[in-house]
Amino acid sequence: MANNIHVKKGDNVYVLSGKDKGKKGKVLSVNPADMMVLIEGVNMSTKHKKPRSRYQAGGIIHQESPINSSKVMLICERCKAPTKISKLVHEDGQKDRVCKRCGEIIDTQKESKED
Repeated sequence: MANNIHVKKGDNVYVLSGKDKGKKGKVLSVNPADMMVLIEGVNMSTKHKKPRSRYQAGGIIHQESPINSSKVMLICERCKAPTKISKLVHEDGQKDRVCKRCGEIIDTQKESKED
């Protein structure tokens, strides 16, 4: 069973809770199976990397770690504020994500499976 996440890759989001509460960032990747998202500049972790060859440098690397999708809210491009979204399904199978704050259509997705 596929889980639906309210954000997609490339969306701008606002972090609701955790150590990075209040930060905004762009979604880099989405993992629907685990309900996790990777956001640019949010939930940074430190990784100690060992050099694997003579020419590769080792050191301390700072990278993003995934956070739960329930801790983020989509930022509407029109009202520039974090908002909930609703999904509007048309008769031809076309789906729209709609901002609940201003009513603006965020994006449209064509249904890939035909029943």
